Amino acid sequence: SGIMRLVDEAQRSKSETQLLADRAASLLFYAAVAAALIAGVIWTFYFGSVTTEVIAIVVTVLIIACPHALGLAVPLVVANTTALGAKNGILIRDRQAMEMAKDLNIITFDKTGTLTKGEIGVVDIAVEDDIQPDDALAITAAVEGDSEHPIARAIRDSADERQLEQPTITEFEILKGRGVKANNRGETVYVGGPRLLEHLDVERSTALAQFAQESGAKGQSVVYLVRNQAVAAAFALADVVRDESGRAVSALHDMNIEVAMLTGDSKDVANAVAEALNIDQTFAEVLPSDKDQKVMELQSQGKMVAMVGDGVNDAPALTRADIGIAIGSGTDVAVESAGLILVKSNPLDVVRIVKLSLASYHKQKQNIWWGAGYNIVMIPLAAGILAPIGFTMPPALGAVLMSVSTIIVAINAQTLRRTNLEVDSA
Repeated sequence: SGIMRLVDEAQRSKSETQLLADRAASLLFYAAVAAALIAGVIWTFYFGSVTTEVIAIVVTVLIIACPHALGLAVPLVVANTTALGAKNGILIRDRQAMEMAKDLNIITFDKTGTLTKGEIGVVDIAVEDDIQPDDALAITAAVEGDSEHPIARAIRDSADERQLEQPTITEFEILKGRGVKANNRGETVYVGGPRLLEHLDVERSTALAQFAQESGAKGQSVVYLVRNQAVAAAFALADVVRDESGRAVSALHDMNIEVAMLTGDSKDVANAVAEALNIDQTFAEVLPSDKDQKVMELQSQGKMVAMVGDGVNDAPALTRADIGIAIGSGTDVAVESAGLILVKSNPLDVVRIVKLSLASYHKQKQNIWWGAGYNIVMIPLAAGILAPIGFTMPPALGAVLMSVSTIIVAINAQTLRRTNLEVDSA
């Protein structure tokens, strides 16, 4: 029911191009009436009275000038834009937002839940020479198999994503505040953080210590695998960046659109994500109440700004931005504050929005020019401008030509469905 309501709102909203087409159709009506009256007066004087020829000319002008094509020029494109958007996971609440997307200068993304998955995952692994990364992750996931801790769940999920075969673990034991202990084929193994290493009185190698230091600087948590009373591997865990985010940023750069990121996280965490994704501007440690101020800051530089977010605290920024784009899996408040919704929660759909906006705009302009240009040419013909050389247009032919203009506009609008919105692989 919520989607139906949003679609209804989109259908009732009018874009600037639609308003332009409405005005053009209105003007065409008066122009057609004026042209018919003028033609009627001229031909009446020519024939000396109102003859059947004069009536035929007046009727032909009114028929040929019927603004059907111009009136349908934009609605037909809008209908196909809405359908194509829905097919690609884009729900249009505000048609004007879709129309404006083609003019964007910068797109600002919220980090957590938008560019990232909003859930902890293994982002990097460092191992000693006697073990492979996948083997270390498989053993660690098996040891953490009975733990309910979020970090344990993240390690298991990472192993499942890699489709790793996990060994059978026995004698599982929780070491409160330190980690877990288990038996792997007769070998005692431990998994835990720095306090586990203190408890076991074991030291990390120089390489693993440097790995932990670099991960900590990025705001990442580090978990260790200990076996044979030695640290065998280290795992860095953090909010996982979506696979699609890097491709989305790269594609937007190809379109000469800047990318900014807003987050309440520390500068180290924000800079790590920004560096990985090649983001142009980063606003870190931003309070929820200040996100819309950052959008205003970008707007004050003369830029047209889109905001992409999913949380309650993103709602003011979504409203403040020239275009608000909400992640479909986000909060109701965020969805209500946005003009466009990404049903699939895929950052690549932001690129598709810009592509669809450009394609839709060009089709609308083509149809408007066809509808207006067609009448500019046909009205004088219907009025008898070629009568001196023996050609006058009969009303029946005028009706056919009027229908042809509508058919051409409809076919041109349908070709929008063939628009390729796919984003090239990085």
